[in-house]
Amino acid sequence: MDIGVVLQCTPPASRVVELARQAETHGFSHVWTFDSHLLWQEPYVIYSQILAATRKVVVGPMVTNPATRDWTVTASTFATLNDMFGNRTVCGIGRGDSAVRTLGGKPATLATLRESIAVIRELGNGRSARIGDTMVRFPWAGASQLEVWVAGYGPRALDLTGEVADGFILQLADPDITAWTIARVRAAAERAGRDPGAVKICVAAPAYVTDGSEGATVHAREQCRWFGGMVGNHVADIVTRYGTGGDIPAALTEYIAGRQGYDYNQHGMAGNTHADFVPDAIVDRFCLIGTPDDQVARLRELEKLGVDQFAVYLQHDAKTATLEAYGESVIPRIAHPVTATAAAE
Repeated sequence: MDIGVVLQCTPPASRVVELARQAETHGFSHVWTFDSHLLWQEPYVIYSQILAATRKVVVGPMVTNPATRDWTVTASTFATLNDMFGNRTVCGIGRGDSAVRTLGGKPATLATLRESIAVIRELGNGRSARIGDTMVRFPWAGASQLEVWVAGYGPRALDLTGEVADGFILQLADPDITAWTIARVRAAAERAGRDPGAVKICVAAPAYVTDGSEGATVHAREQCRWFGGMVGNHVADIVTRYGTGGDIPAALTEYIAGRQGYDYNQHGMAGNTHADFVPDAIVDRFCLIGTPDDQVARLRELEKLGVDQFAVYLQHDAKTATLEAYGESVIPRIAHPVTATAAAE
């Protein structure tokens, strides 16, 4: 299993670059960032600096969207970075959340997401793509290699992922929900005539390493509770569309009953005021909290379910300590060497 890290582009950008550099030093394979240009700084500018300061890590957004980014510009950005730094990018994409809603917009439809994936992947791999009635291609990008990984929770989004994506991003680490989503993605891939095992699986969630004491656990939960609020924001959309019960696990939908709203000014922030409804049990299930042994046990459980990468959300008060703890006590016991095309070539 690869171990990645997810950073916010919170100023100063130099700090984001330094955390990425530290992550590579400690053995992390991927450096992902949020992509929400109103809330934080522009990630694609920062990627160039991260790639210049590192040798192997693969960088990309977790996640971009087809609404606030022109698809051809997105593809050109990745292809340019690949030309400069040797195929070390990945495009994580979804329908859009904070980047869209802070502008008063709505997430893209799944049809639009599907179309954007095709355009970005074809252009990002140096091939031709159709934009309306026009065929376009980057004549300079023949050596570029780009995978497109899709983030989602709902049944139709999971089906789309299995049908067209190179990878699946699940933003929570609950084993039961992970098993359900992976099964849905792989079934869709098989129906589409694809090799289900070819779709890479990435689980992303906060990790907070503690000494196992009660006090440390309480503090860690408070630092990670924001994540249940962020996930709940997506789950609320699913409940609106599909209701509760049926095919969707109750473990994913029941806890949002007490949700009152969401403040994007505190998106992804520890200690925010809109995550009080998230119970301790959800924090423990969705996140990785505990000693290095606890972390390794959960990661091995996820790996048995077919997870290829675990990406650590690093939005809490122990950023450097978490990188160090993972580098010293977790990654050597769980991670495989970086397998990205770029790192091998």
